[in-house]
Amino acid sequence: MDPVTALRRIAFLLERSQAATYRVKAFRTAAEVVAAMEPGEAAERVAAGTLERLSGIGPRTAQVIREAQAGEVPGYLERLEEAAADPAPEAGRELLARLRGDCHLHSDWSDGGSPIVEMGLTAAELGHEWAVLTDHSPRLTVANGLSPERLREQLEVVERLNEEWAPFRLLTGIECDILPDGSLDQEPELLERLDVVVVSVHSKLRMDPAPMTRRLEAAVLNPRANILGHCTGRLLSGRGRPESRFDADRVFAACAEAGTAVEINCRPERLDPPRRLLRRAVEAGALVSIDTDAHAPGQLDWQPYGCARAEECDVPADRVVTTWPVERLLEWAA
Repeated sequence: MDPVTALRRIAFLLERSQAATYRVKAFRTAAEVVAAMEPGEAAERVAAGTLERLSGIGPRTAQVIREAQAGEVPGYLERLEEAAADPAPEAGRELLARLRGDCHLHSDWSDGGSPIVEMGLTAAELGHEWAVLTDHSPRLTVANGLSPERLREQLEVVERLNEEWAPFRLLTGIECDILPDGSLDQEPELLERLDVVVVSVHSKLRMDPAPMTRRLEAAVLNPRANILGHCTGRLLSGRGRPESRFDADRVFAACAEAGTAVEINCRPERLDPPRRLLRRAVEAGALVSIDTDAHAPGQLDWQPYGCARAEECDVPADRVVTTWPVERLLEWAA
C-alpha cells in the first residue's frame, strides 16, 4: 500500500468521525512529508530506522509508513475502516445514489481546516460531479470571513483550478450571513458574480419570533439568495444550543415563492432542520438542498445522514437540488 494513500485515508476517516484536529493534522502533515520525498527515500529511511528524525513524522505515523511500505494494510487504518464500515443509514440510499454535488463546504480561507485543493479533490474522489465552495462572509470575523477583496482573489483561484479539474467543477459561492435586518453580508455586485449563495443566521439567534421571521423572510426573498442554511441554528452536542424561534410556515412559504431551497444540514451536531420542520418545508412546496457543511475533507462524506432524513420526511427526489446536473443547478441559481 502506498504510504501517502494510507496516511491520507486515515486523516479522512478521522475527520469523518469528528476526531480532534491535532490528530488529523498529524496524518495529513506526515502524508505531505512522504509525498515530498525523492523516489525510494521512504524505503531507505524505513530500512535505516530514520523516519522519525524527520519533522512532521511521529511514532504513530512512522508505524503506518513502515507497515504500508512492507505491503501491508496498516493496523491503525484497518481498525478505522472497520469502525467506519458502511456508515450510511439504511434509509436514503436510493436518494444518496442520485446525488451529484454538495452546495455547502468550507476551506481554510475561512474556518475550514484544509486548502481549497484538498476539498475539491476529495469531493471529486467521492464521485461528485460538482461542489460549491461557500466560505463565510466578512462580518463573521470569528470564522475568518472573506472580505470583498479576499473573495475576489478566491474567485480567481477557483477559475484556475477548474481549468485543471474538468469534468469535475468547483462552483463559486459563499455562506452569507443574514444580518439582523434581513440584509446580506456582502457587496451585491459580488453576490451577482457567484454561482450559488447560501444564506444563514449566525448572530442574535435568540431574537423574538416575529423579528426573526421577518429577518428570514427578507433573506430568502432576496434575488441573490439560493439556499437557506441550517435554518434553526440548533446544536445537538456539547453544551448544545436551542432552535431559533420563527414562523416556519411563513418562512418556508417565502422559500417556495422565491425558489430558495431549504438546506438539510448533514453535520451530526446540527441535523437541521428537525424532522417536524422539514416536513412543513415539504408541504410548503420548497426545494431542498442536502449539504454537508463540511469544514474538512472527511466531512464531505456526511451526506448519507441528510438523505436518510429526506426519505423519512418524504422529500421528493426531483426537488433536491443536489441531485441536479450542474447545468440545471446553475440555471436555477441564476
